[in-house]
Amino acid sequence: MMKLFVTGATGFIGSNFVKRATENGFSVVAQKRPGSSTRIQTPVKNWVTKQIDDDLTEELNGCDALVHFASHTPNPPYASLSECAYWNVYASISLIEQAASVGIKKIVLAGTCFEYGTSANDFKKIPPNAALKPYMSYPVSKAAASISACGLAREKQLNLQILRIFQAYGDGEAESRFWPSLRNAALNGQDFNMSAGTQIRDFIHVSDICDAFLHALKQDYSKPGKPIVRNIGTGEGTKLIDFARDLWKEWGATGELIPGTVGLRDGEIPEIVADIHSIYTP
Repeated sequence: MMKLFVTGATGFIGSNFVKRATENGFSVVAQKRPGSSTRIQTPVKNWVTKQIDDDLTEELNGCDALVHFASHTPNPPYASLSECAYWNVYASISLIEQAASVGIKKIVLAGTCFEYGTSANDFKKIPPNAALKPYMSYPVSKAAASISACGLAREKQLNLQILRIFQAYGDGEAESRFWPSLRNAALNGQDFNMSAGTQIRDFIHVSDICDAFLHALKQDYSKPGKPIVRNIGTGEGTKLIDFARDLWKEWGATGELIPGTVGLRDGEIPEIVADIHSIYTP
């Protein structure tokens, strides 16, 4: 049985992951911030209530792998770049160094498709070796974390996998985000205001993301000191308006879906779809 140390285990993807990992026979040590509560019910018993910049060597000792989901302000409005850089780069790299110090070689780091930034404009399906051209504080800090983690993996001879997640949705997602807001309106018979919905995204359900991370743990293609980067998506692009209409119908909504009544966020990427078949060794 593989023993995992999982950070961000009360977050959207982290809470779903620890539930699925436990159900699949993994032993899980789950980290959470003081004061946080899990987004969904999980069978995890072994919780560590500390920040990721605390001393975690005792809790990491004896684990076979580190799975790092914890991140700072992944949803807009983002914190300042200095805040994001501290938690997403400095604290994350320090955590990986602690893991390495107690003999953990297998590291799986959750990245984001928004690390690619404007490079998405150059590809119909963006490959994992595309240049990182992010903007805004959170994506910039995650791109910096990816580069730093790869450097550390080469230095420490770690088996590092960076899995960049595309447009995640599902149970446990923050209520302010699109999918939960749409569902709440549909189930309560309310109208729903949204943008024109021309944005094309690679929508992937959180359960499929969890399965991809479990597969990465079981079938590790990395080698000591040779990290790999992969995209976690479906490889198919869907317009936001089509995604909304399909769900609206599926949920039997009685209200009206009203596109074009909400503006786009500043600098929003028009289209970002994953190349899910390529593996990149930086």
